[in-house]
Parts: sequence; C-alpha cells; structure tokens
Amino acid sequence: MKLPPNLEQIIPNLSLIFGSSLLAFLIAILAAPLFTKLLIKFKIGKQIRDNSISGEKSVLFSALHQKKSGTPTMGGILIWGTVLLVAFFSRFLSAMGYFDKSLLNRKETWIPIFTLGTFGMLGAIDDYLNVKGIGTTKGLSAKLKIFWLTVLAGMGGYWFHYKLGFDSISVPIPGFEAIQVGIFYIPIFIFIILATANSVNFTDGLDGLASGPLIFAFSSFGIIAYSRGLLILAALCAVIVGALLAFLWFNIPPAKFYMGDTGSLALGATLGVIAMLTDQMLILPIVGIVFVIETLSVIIQLFSKKFFHRKVFHIAPIHHHFEHKGYAEFTIVMRFWIIGAIFASFGTILGLINIAY
Repeated sequence: MKLPPNLEQIIPNLSLIFGSSLLAFLIAILAAPLFTKLLIKFKIGKQIRDNSISGEKSVLFSALHQKKSGTPTMGGILIWGTVLLVAFFSRFLSAMGYFDKSLLNRKETWIPIFTLGTFGMLGAIDDYLNVKGIGTTKGLSAKLKIFWLTVLAGMGGYWFHYKLGFDSISVPIPGFEAIQVGIFYIPIFIFIILATANSVNFTDGLDGLASGPLIFAFSSFGIIAYSRGLLILAALCAVIVGALLAFLWFNIPPAKFYMGDTGSLALGATLGVIAMLTDQMLILPIVGIVFVIETLSVIIQLFSKKFFHRKVFHIAPIHHHFEHKGYAEFTIVMRFWIIGAIFASFGTILGLINIAY
C-alpha cells in the first residue's frame, strides 16, 4: 500500500527523532552502572559547600545536605557524553550508508554540540577541583568561571551573527514584527547563554529537580524546531531528552549520582543556544519557568541581604527554603515538575502559534 506523500516524509522523520532518542536512552542506561563504579573508584564524591553564594558560612544548607556528602557526582558526563557519542555515531552510520541523515549539521547542530561539549568540559574541571579540594574556593573561582563562560558564549554569539546571519529577536505574539537588534545580537546572546547556564546550575540542588524541567524544556524546543523545519535540531533535542531520562532513572531519590556543574552548565547553555537557533528566545523564560523562579530567588536573597541586611528566604535557591521549612524532598521536586510541565506546554503552544502566523 502506497502511503500519502506527507506520511512518506513524516514517518522517516519521526523514526529519526524517536529512534535517536531511544538509542541515547539505551546507551546511557546501560553505561550508568559502570560509570558509577568508575566515579566511586576514583573517589569523585560530592563535597557539601562550606559557604553560601554571598560568601557566608552555609550552616543551614550543610545541616540539610550533610547526608549526601560523598555521593558520586559529575554524572553530567554521562548525559553529554552519550549525546556526543550518538551524534558522531550517526555521522559514521550516514557515511557507511546505513543512516539517511547525520546529527552533525553545520546549520542546525554544530553550535549546540560545541556548546554541550565545551561547557561540559568547563563544568567538569570545576567539579574535579571541587571534589579534590583544589583552589582557595574548592573549584574555579566565580570570576574565572564567568570569564570562561563569557568567552565561550561570545564565540557562539559571533558565529550566530556573522556566520548564520541572526540579527533580530522574534516576538511570540501574532502580528508583531521581529525586533531588529543588529550587532547587539551578540551581547544579548551572551546574556541568554550565561543566564540559562547559571539558572540550571542553581536549580540542580535536589534529586531530580533539574532533570525534569530540562526534559520538558528540550521536548518543547524539539517540537518547535520540528515545526520550523529544523529536523536535525529536533532529533538532537530528542537525543538529549533520551540521555536525560536515563540519567533520571538513577537520579531519583536516593540518587546514585549527581549531575554536577559539568551537566548543569552544559545543558543550561545548550538549552539557551537551541532557543536562539529556533528564534524563540522570548519563549525561553516561559518554557524554563522553574529555572527563572530559582534564579530570581537567588537575586532577591542577595539584594535583600546587601541592601536591607535581612533574608527573604531561609536559604536560597528557593527549593532549599521549602526544604528547610520541612517539605519532603520528593514533594518539592514533584510540585516543581508540575509547574515546569504546565509552563513548558504553554510555551510550546505560543511557539507553534507564532510559527503559524
């Protein structure tokens, strides 16, 4: 039976997307036990921070999380390592004639993959220094980390503006024209990447808390990418979701290992890049509402302590505030997931409406 022309195109596309996601899930979930053993063997265990973001002793936080000290960390390597493996393996299969399309595409996936790898490596260095207690701050200093994050984001901004021709911001409201920003696209790009990388980093504080909203966000932008004709980018989003699902399998309480900066920085920055590639930057705060809430809680806390010399929250980010008030960890996580799923769905609808018009 001959399929209608539209189905003849849709079925292979969906097979690529879901097949790539399933492959990533299977690789990551099979590799996780061995990966965990390696983390334990090399004593890559979580170190509970001594100081808060503002530099004060984090007495409340240490009391809440001391039981998690020593749990293997740097689990983000499993996520972005799997994604890179699937992407490069697809190129090999494509070259051999076994795969129609490679996930390595100059226009759609080079920058997201570059971002995932480079931000992941930067986070891995920070995690390793922290675990081994190297440096005055047990890891990269805040200034040094921000410097390198800015350099990497700047490289991406340059590529987007001068190589891909991005110079405007799309408004997700039917009938509104895009805002032309010209050369200012580069600093806007840098801000978005730094904001998303750090906001996911703030959120990664409870078992599964960052993973769920990340799955919703990448799924949302995968749908938007596919609707914009960016098939390979949609497939890459699906691969990331598959790897995240496998990570979450082992990260639900009690977590077998944690994501670490190597995961949160890499995935946060990559999410920002994909939002820019789909030209849906203004939808990002809606799709990633949990990350916005977490970041705002930190900003509010720091501002209040500096100018009013008092706390707004018991501990920031806000998930630790609820934890200190006596809410169970899984209760906080599940409720944040619900919020994340609702807003990611709403953001997806806005994105699709914007594309339709």
